[in-house]
Amino acid sequence: MPDSRLIPAAVVGGLLALGLAAAGLFVAMGLKDVRTGDRSVTVRGLSERIVKAEIAVLPLKFAAAGDDLQAVQADVDRSTGAVRAFLAAQGYKPAEIDLGRLEVTDQFAREYQQQNVAARYRVAQTVIVRTTNVDRVQATTRQLDRLIRQGVVLQDYAGPSYLFTKLNEVRPAMIAEATASARTGAQQFARDSGAALGGIRSASQGSFEILGRDEVGYDPSSQVFKKVRVVTTVSYALR
Repeated sequence: MPDSRLIPAAVVGGLLALGLAAAGLFVAMGLKDVRTGDRSVTVRGLSERIVKAEIAVLPLKFAAAGDDLQAVQADVDRSTGAVRAFLAAQGYKPAEIDLGRLEVTDQFAREYQQQNVAARYRVAQTVIVRTTNVDRVQATTRQLDRLIRQGVVLQDYAGPSYLFTKLNEVRPAMIAEATASARTGAQQFARDSGAALGGIRSASQGSFEILGRDEVGYDPSSQVFKKVRVVTTVSYALR
Protein backbone atom coordinates (compact mmCIF):
# COMPACT_ATOMS: atom_id res chain seq x y z
CA MET A 1 0.00 0.00 0.00
CA PRO A 2 1.51 3.36 -1.01
CA ASP A 3 2.64 5.65 1.69
CA SER A 4 0.04 8.37 2.01
CA ARG A 5 2.79 10.83 2.80
CA LEU A 6 4.12 10.45 -0.75
CA ILE A 7 0.85 11.50 -2.46
CA PRO A 8 1.11 15.23 -1.83
CA ALA A 9 4.67 15.20 -3.07
CA ALA A 10 3.63 13.43 -6.26
CA VAL A 11 0.75 15.81 -6.77
CA VAL A 12 2.99 18.78 -6.16
CA GLY A 13 5.55 17.40 -8.60
CA GLY A 14 2.91 16.87 -11.24
CA LEU A 15 1.53 20.34 -10.84
CA LEU A 16 5.02 21.78 -10.98
CA ALA A 17 5.75 19.91 -14.20
CA LEU A 18 2.42 21.04 -15.66
CA GLY A 19 3.17 24.61 -14.66
CA LEU A 20 6.61 24.54 -16.26
CA ALA A 21 5.16 23.09 -19.47
CA ALA A 22 2.49 25.79 -19.58
CA ALA A 23 5.06 28.47 -18.88
CA GLY A 24 7.23 27.09 -21.65
CA LEU A 25 4.26 27.16 -24.01
CA PHE A 26 3.51 30.77 -23.13
CA VAL A 27 7.16 31.74 -23.56
CA ALA A 28 7.30 30.03 -26.93
CA MET A 29 4.13 31.83 -28.03
CA GLY A 30 5.59 35.12 -26.85
CA LEU A 31 8.80 34.65 -28.80
CA LYS A 32 6.82 33.77 -31.88
CA ASP A 33 4.78 36.95 -31.60
CA VAL A 34 7.94 39.02 -31.14
CA ARG A 35 9.59 37.52 -34.18
CA THR A 36 6.46 38.07 -36.21
CA GLY A 37 6.19 41.67 -35.03
CA ASP A 38 9.79 42.32 -36.01
CA ARG A 39 9.39 41.12 -39.57
CA SER A 40 9.96 43.93 -42.04
CA VAL A 41 11.23 44.67 -45.52
CA THR A 42 13.35 47.62 -46.59
CA VAL A 43 13.14 48.74 -50.21
CA ARG A 44 14.31 51.62 -52.35
CA GLY A 45 12.18 53.65 -54.71
CA LEU A 46 13.55 55.59 -57.68
CA SER A 47 12.20 58.59 -59.54
CA GLU A 48 13.87 60.11 -62.60
CA ARG A 49 12.76 62.99 -64.77
CA ILE A 50 14.20 64.67 -67.86
CA VAL A 51 14.10 68.46 -67.60
CA LYS A 52 15.38 71.34 -69.70
CA ALA A 53 17.78 73.92 -68.30
CA GLU A 54 16.28 77.40 -68.05
CA ILE A 55 19.47 79.42 -67.57
CA ALA A 56 22.54 79.57 -69.80
CA VAL A 57 25.90 81.16 -68.95
CA LEU A 58 28.31 81.82 -71.81
CA PRO A 59 31.77 83.21 -70.93
CA LEU A 60 33.82 84.64 -73.80
CA LYS A 61 37.42 85.30 -72.85
CA PHE A 62 39.92 87.01 -75.13
CA ALA A 63 43.39 88.48 -74.69
CA ALA A 64 46.13 90.56 -76.27
CA ALA A 65 49.89 90.75 -75.60
CA GLY A 66 52.72 93.14 -76.32
CA ASP A 67 55.44 95.32 -74.82
CA ASP A 68 53.36 98.52 -74.78
CA LEU A 69 50.69 98.24 -72.10
CA GLN A 70 48.51 101.03 -73.52
CA ALA A 71 48.57 99.45 -76.97
CA VAL A 72 47.70 96.04 -75.52
CA GLN A 73 44.82 97.53 -73.55
CA ALA A 74 43.58 99.28 -76.69
CA ASP A 75 43.52 95.91 -78.51
CA VAL A 76 41.48 94.41 -75.70
CA ASP A 77 39.08 97.36 -75.77
CA ARG A 78 38.53 96.86 -79.49
CA SER A 79 37.85 93.17 -78.95
CA THR A 80 35.42 94.02 -76.15
CA GLY A 81 33.52 96.34 -78.48
CA ALA A 82 33.43 93.68 -81.19
CA VAL A 83 32.11 91.05 -78.78
CA ARG A 84 29.42 93.40 -77.45
CA ALA A 85 28.31 94.30 -80.98
CA PHE A 86 28.21 90.61 -81.94
CA LEU A 87 26.06 89.73 -78.92
CA ALA A 88 23.72 92.66 -79.54
CA ALA A 89 23.27 91.45 -83.12
CA GLN A 90 22.38 88.03 -81.68
CA GLY A 91 19.51 89.65 -79.80
CA TYR A 92 20.84 89.82 -76.26
CA LYS A 93 19.72 92.67 -74.02
CA PRO A 94 22.32 94.83 -72.25
CA ALA A 95 21.21 93.41 -68.91
CA GLU A 96 22.17 89.95 -70.14
CA ILE A 97 25.77 90.97 -70.92
CA ASP A 98 28.33 91.64 -68.22
CA LEU A 99 32.08 92.19 -67.98
CA GLY A 100 34.12 89.74 -65.99
CA ARG A 101 37.43 90.34 -64.26
CA LEU A 102 40.17 92.16 -66.16
CA GLU A 103 43.48 90.27 -65.93
CA VAL A 104 46.78 92.10 -66.46
CA THR A 105 50.08 90.20 -66.34
CA ASP A 106 53.54 91.75 -66.39
CA GLN A 107 55.92 88.95 -67.32
CA PHE A 108 58.94 90.92 -66.05
CA ALA A 109 57.36 91.34 -62.62
CA ARG A 110 56.73 87.65 -62.02
CA GLU A 111 58.74 85.95 -59.28
CA TYR A 112 59.87 83.20 -61.61
CA GLN A 113 60.47 84.97 -64.92
CA GLN A 114 60.50 82.83 -68.01
CA GLN A 115 63.39 82.98 -70.42
CA ASN A 116 62.93 84.51 -73.88
CA VAL A 117 59.60 86.21 -73.10
CA ALA A 118 57.93 87.17 -76.38
CA ALA A 119 55.82 89.98 -74.88
CA ARG A 120 56.01 91.73 -71.54
CA TYR A 121 52.33 92.44 -71.00
CA ARG A 122 49.28 90.24 -71.37
CA VAL A 123 45.78 91.60 -70.83
CA ALA A 124 42.73 89.34 -70.75
CA GLN A 125 39.06 90.26 -70.52
CA THR A 126 35.94 88.12 -70.21
CA VAL A 127 32.46 89.03 -71.41
CA ILE A 128 29.77 86.92 -69.74
CA VAL A 129 26.30 86.25 -71.10
CA ARG A 130 23.69 85.09 -68.61
CA THR A 131 20.22 84.58 -69.99
CA THR A 132 17.08 82.50 -69.75
CA ASN A 133 16.99 82.18 -73.54
CA VAL A 134 18.76 78.83 -73.70
CA ASP A 135 17.95 78.25 -77.36
CA ARG A 136 19.55 81.57 -78.33
CA VAL A 137 22.79 80.63 -76.60
CA GLN A 138 22.88 77.34 -78.48
CA ALA A 139 22.53 79.26 -81.76
CA THR A 140 25.21 81.75 -80.72
CA THR A 141 27.79 79.05 -80.12
CA ARG A 142 27.41 77.96 -83.73
CA GLN A 143 28.26 81.46 -84.99
CA LEU A 144 31.35 82.31 -82.94
CA ASP A 145 33.48 82.05 -86.07
CA ARG A 146 32.25 85.56 -86.88
CA LEU A 147 34.28 86.87 -83.97
CA ILE A 148 37.38 85.08 -85.21
CA ARG A 149 37.01 86.81 -88.57
CA GLN A 150 37.10 90.12 -86.71
CA GLY A 151 40.37 89.21 -85.04
CA VAL A 152 38.92 88.17 -81.68
CA VAL A 153 40.69 85.00 -80.58
CA LEU A 154 38.87 83.26 -77.75
CA GLN A 155 41.00 81.94 -74.90
CA ASP A 156 40.24 78.82 -72.83
CA TYR A 157 36.85 78.46 -74.48
CA ALA A 158 34.88 75.62 -72.87
CA GLY A 159 31.41 76.43 -74.15
CA PRO A 160 28.33 77.53 -72.22
CA SER A 161 27.02 76.09 -68.97
CA TYR A 162 23.33 75.24 -68.71
CA LEU A 163 21.64 75.39 -65.31
CA PHE A 164 18.41 73.89 -63.99
CA THR A 165 17.25 75.85 -60.95
CA LYS A 166 13.58 74.86 -60.62
CA LEU A 167 14.15 71.79 -58.48
CA ASN A 168 11.54 72.86 -55.94
CA GLU A 169 8.86 72.71 -58.63
CA VAL A 170 9.45 69.02 -59.37
CA ARG A 171 10.52 67.89 -55.89
CA PRO A 172 7.07 67.01 -54.38
CA ALA A 173 5.92 64.96 -57.37
CA MET A 174 9.22 63.11 -57.61
CA ILE A 175 9.21 62.21 -53.91
CA ALA A 176 5.68 60.84 -54.36
CA GLU A 177 6.82 58.81 -57.38
CA ALA A 178 9.82 57.40 -55.52
CA THR A 179 7.67 56.46 -52.52
CA ALA A 180 5.10 54.76 -54.76
CA SER A 181 7.92 52.87 -56.47
CA ALA A 182 9.20 51.67 -53.11
CA ARG A 183 5.75 50.49 -52.06
CA THR A 184 5.33 48.54 -55.30
CA GLY A 185 8.58 46.71 -54.62
CA ALA A 186 7.58 46.00 -51.02
CA GLN A 187 4.19 44.64 -52.09
CA GLN A 188 5.87 42.25 -54.52
CA PHE A 189 8.24 41.05 -51.79
CA ALA A 190 5.33 40.53 -49.40
CA ARG A 191 3.42 38.46 -51.97
CA ASP A 192 6.47 36.33 -52.73
CA SER A 193 7.03 35.65 -49.01
CA GLY A 194 3.35 34.93 -48.25
CA ALA A 195 2.96 37.90 -45.94
CA ALA A 196 0.76 40.97 -45.83
CA LEU A 197 2.29 44.42 -46.14
CA GLY A 198 1.90 46.63 -43.10
CA GLY A 199 2.54 50.29 -42.53
CA ILE A 200 5.72 52.31 -42.92
CA ARG A 201 8.14 51.83 -40.04
CA SER A 202 10.82 54.26 -41.23
CA ALA A 203 11.64 56.25 -44.34
CA SER A 204 14.54 58.37 -45.57
CA GLN A 205 15.07 60.45 -48.68
CA GLY A 206 18.35 60.65 -50.52
CA SER A 207 19.64 63.88 -51.99
CA PHE A 208 18.46 65.03 -55.39
CA GLU A 209 20.98 64.63 -58.21
CA ILE A 210 21.02 66.76 -61.34
CA LEU A 211 22.92 64.90 -64.04
CA GLY A 212 23.32 65.29 -67.75
CA ARG A 213 20.77 63.41 -69.80
CA ASP A 214 23.65 61.66 -71.58
CA GLU A 215 25.76 60.48 -68.66
CA VAL A 216 28.65 58.95 -70.61
CA GLY A 217 31.30 61.11 -72.26
CA TYR A 218 29.66 64.49 -71.68
CA ASP A 219 30.03 67.18 -69.04
CA PRO A 220 26.62 67.52 -67.33
CA SER A 221 26.92 71.33 -67.21
CA SER A 222 27.30 71.49 -71.00
CA GLN A 223 24.01 69.69 -71.64
CA VAL A 224 20.75 71.56 -72.07
CA PHE A 225 18.69 68.56 -71.00
CA LYS A 226 19.25 67.21 -67.51
CA LYS A 227 18.24 64.08 -65.65
CA VAL A 228 16.93 64.71 -62.13
CA ARG A 229 17.09 61.68 -59.85
CA VAL A 230 16.07 60.91 -56.27
CA VAL A 231 16.06 57.66 -54.28
CA THR A 232 13.94 56.99 -51.19
CA THR A 233 14.51 54.17 -48.70
CA VAL A 234 11.38 52.88 -46.94
CA SER A 235 10.97 50.12 -44.35
CA TYR A 236 7.56 48.39 -44.15
CA ALA A 237 6.22 46.02 -41.51
CA LEU A 238 5.18 42.53 -42.63
CA ARG A 239 2.18 40.81 -41.08
